[in-house]
Amino acid sequence: MTMQIDKQHIITWLNLCADTYAENQDFLTDLDRDIGDADHGLNMNRGFTKVRETLPKVAEQNIAAILKNTGMTLLSSIGGASGPLYGTLFIRMSASVGARDLLSFEELVDDLKSGVDGVVSRGKAELGDKTMCDVWLPVLQHLKAALEQGASGDHLLDEMVDIAEKCTVSTIEMQAKKGRASYLGERSIGHQDPGATSSLLMIKALKQAITEC
Repeated sequence: MTMQIDKQHIITWLNLCADTYAENQDFLTDLDRDIGDADHGLNMNRGFTKVRETLPKVAEQNIAAILKNTGMTLLSSIGGASGPLYGTLFIRMSASVGARDLLSFEELVDDLKSGVDGVVSRGKAELGDKTMCDVWLPVLQHLKAALEQGASGDHLLDEMVDIAEKCTVSTIEMQAKKGRASYLGERSIGHQDPGATSSLLMIKALKQAITEC
């Protein structure tokens, strides 16, 4: 099956992100309280609530415009590190997409990779640093390799979520090397990273948007 992603899929994805961050605000806050500022859940909920409010004005525009609007809204409404990083993710995705109304799943993966590359460049994070990159990088590496080998279909969406879940759990045993958590040194070990967790939630929302829209 060749999956096609249109702007309604993207809008549904963003609305689902708003839903899931509202539902998981306290959970993300509890994770962040252990190693950060205890504001990650609040920030993600606030940011994507603002994104949802802006969607009607860009709903008829192309995918790039919708993604750029999302990135700019997150930059202006989320405090701390999350705003610049997630804002960069969507702005770089927008630049990669171009003026398009329809994407193949492979093109979407390429656009996500461009977005994550922007996050890595901005945050200077590497695998094992206990950040959102510890979820996104392995997921996208797997998807690109599978697509290059001719894989397609819903099973890739399942694999995407499975890998994201395993990578999120793996951050528990990592020592944080970026952000406020890095000041804790070895005391950051034993705690699941909130940024990795919010990325997992975003990936789950993406799968749901593609399969249900």
